[in-house]
Order: sequence, then structure tokens, then C-alpha cells
Amino acid sequence: MATIHILGEGGAVFELSLPLHETIADRLAAGHLRRVQSDGTPYVEGDRPEGVPSLPESRPALGAVKAEWVGWAVVQGLAPDEAEALTKADLIERFGAGQEITPEGTPGGAPEGTAPEGAPAE
Repeated sequence: MATIHILGEGGAVFELSLPLHETIADRLAAGHLRRVQSDGTPYVEGDRPEGVPSLPESRPALGAVKAEWVGWAVVQGLAPDEAEALTKADLIERFGAGQEITPEGTPGGAPEGTAPEGAPAE
């Protein structure tokens, strides 16, 4: 059975079996818990077993679960507790606003090659 080591919120190192329980996986994705080596030293990403979430490397989709948005907020510099206290809508507004892709395929709604409303044409 595959296991990983997690640094808990109190500083203790726990060995957990995979797959992780959903609540543990959510806390890991949100940045409340950190994966470490068995001796507590930082874990270097690489051979991550299947089922072990990591902090997101890019902005989650608008339909992603709140835990992914919490993780994205942590990546952006917000403390995990502060991110967890926000609603999903607040997280999207704060860390995803203005990044939506419109049906035209461009950010912000202006078709490619046109100036946004109120901006001078090139």
C-alpha cells in the first residue's frame, strides 16, 4: 500500500495511506497541510503518486470546487485560513476576475483585433 508523509498544522509528521480521504486531500490542496519527506524535510515535487493533490499551477476553471480556488489563492499569497474563510464567489472575484475567456476566445470580451470599448483604436 502506498503512503505519503504530511506535515500537520501542529507540526507533527503523519504517514497516510493512499488514496487520501477527501477532507485531507482538500486541506492539502488548500495549503493547510504540506507534503514532506518521512523525516519532515520539504518534499520535492516529482514522483507524486496518483490521488495526491498539489497546489494549482494555473487559475482553476470557474466551475472548479472551492478547494481548488482556495489553493489558487494560497499560491497567489493569501494565508490558507484567510482563503478558506472566503466564499468561492469571493475567491473568483479576487483571484480570477477579468481572466474569463469569452465565446470569441479572447479575455475580456473584445473580439481579437478590436479595441475594447472606450479605448483608442490602433
